[in-house]
Amino acid sequence: MSAAPILEVDNIAVTYSQLIPALRGVSLSVPSGAIVALLGGNGAGKTTTLKAVSSLLRAERGELTSGRIAYRGEAITHADPWTLAERGLVQVLEGRRCFAHLSVEDNLRLGAFVRRPKRAELERELERIYGIFPRLRERRATLAGYASGGEQQMVAIGRALMARPSLVLLDEPSMGLAPQVVEEIFETVAALNRDDGVSFLLAEQNAAIALSYAQSGYVLEGGRVVAHGKAQALLELDVLRDAYLGGGTQRTREGTGGAARRYMRA
Repeated sequence: MSAAPILEVDNIAVTYSQLIPALRGVSLSVPSGAIVALLGGNGAGKTTTLKAVSSLLRAERGELTSGRIAYRGEAITHADPWTLAERGLVQVLEGRRCFAHLSVEDNLRLGAFVRRPKRAELERELERIYGIFPRLRERRATLAGYASGGEQQMVAIGRALMARPSLVLLDEPSMGLAPQVVEEIFETVAALNRDDGVSFLLAEQNAAIALSYAQSGYVLEGGRVVAHGKAQALLELDVLRDAYLGGGTQRTREGTGGAARRYMRA
């Protein structure tokens, strides 16, 4: 893993409909070749952070009002989302978002559109994805809308991989999936990171599994970063265990933010 960051987010603020603040001074860094977890509950700002990076805020009347985002050392703060995909930065949206009326294979083919590969290369890429997700080979002709939740998540990730990304923004990959499928998804993420050098910024409410695969993480609360550090250090943070891993001790009552900020100062 290289020490040079593939992604730098510096003090960004986001509002929706020009009125509703969503992020307040969020900063984070993803080293090249790393898996970084973005943790927090519903409404903490995880999805908004990812969409700020991938320039998808405008589709939901969101606006990046201040701060800077850099990818591979170049500013992308106001880049168009399709140019980011061409440059190897792709997002897998929360809720899988497959094209339900298209087959599994047609969904995968769409992911390669930004590269405009020749037919032979496209077929090689499909074989690569089927090697990563063998279940999709069996379901290749099935309409994506009839695939299981786990299979749809595999389609969504596979479609992103067809673009040959360097950085994948993965939003709530465990949502609504059985534990066995969740483990399979995360094992795939780990293998892609280890074997192909793909970097991941993954937003998750399931802190336990996210931090067991990530090297480091950031905790969001109320649109702010309230803790960050190595994965193991975050797992050992009492307030994080209480809030996201169960436990319910007295520390939970003071909120994640206060205790986490003391951790950051330590």
